[in-house]
Amino acid sequence: MNWKKILAAGALTAAAAALLVGCGTDNSSQAEQKLPDKIVIGLDDNFPPMGFRDESGNLVGFDIDLAQEASKRLGIPVEFKPIDWDSKEAALKSKQVDLLWNGLTITDERAQQIAFSKPYMHNQQLLVVRNDSPITNREGLAGKILGTQEGSSSINALEKNMDFQKSLSEVKKYGDFVNAFMDLEIGRIDGVLVDSVVGRYYMTKKPGQFKVIDDKMGDEQFGVGLRKDDNLLRDKLNDVLKQMSEDGTMTKLSQKWFNEDITIKVR
Repeated sequence: MNWKKILAAGALTAAAAALLVGCGTDNSSQAEQKLPDKIVIGLDDNFPPMGFRDESGNLVGFDIDLAQEASKRLGIPVEFKPIDWDSKEAALKSKQVDLLWNGLTITDERAQQIAFSKPYMHNQQLLVVRNDSPITNREGLAGKILGTQEGSSSINALEKNMDFQKSLSEVKKYGDFVNAFMDLEIGRIDGVLVDSVVGRYYMTKKPGQFKVIDDKMGDEQFGVGLRKDDNLLRDKLNDVLKQMSEDGTMTKLSQKWFNEDITIKVR
């Protein structure tokens, strides 16, 4: 048995295998760095004023305007695709959509599954009751029914305030905040835990019907959700968000939809 020949052949085989692996890595890396020809944006289309349908059925909102402006600057067309917001991470990972852009709160739990752009807007969690309710603080909701949106950051806020959650008789979860407010209005529930951007906007549409009893349930920031390996798209998107922050575009859009600037300076 010629051990020298065997060893030499083994070395050549190992070298060839290493070369193939290396080539595969390079090709994979190049593929990952290619920007898409079109960006599909997943959203909840009943989340005013971030993204919702107007009376004619058209998608409108702050995030819709922001995404469309980003599309122009990136030179990549976008398509808006309504999804089940409770399954948004799964829709992103399975490539049904390329971005989650609809008042998406940046949380540690979500960051374990997806990547985020730089934050661009402030948000809070509000406790809202009917204006004629005798309840004036969160303690007053003990033994009452609280509504909120399934899959929203309000659920995370509840989990961080377990004593409050345990004091409730029930937490009723809705497909969207609009339906939660409708049930609050007719007395089916006693309060709503809601994103401030949605809650305050909805309250302006129903003046005198609701009141905020607590705005200290959580301070948050919004960002755009991406797949963890979409590094090039994330970097390009961050560049565009920074441009829109610096040139005043974000401020103008915020004033259009909120009558004030609640955006974050993107750096």
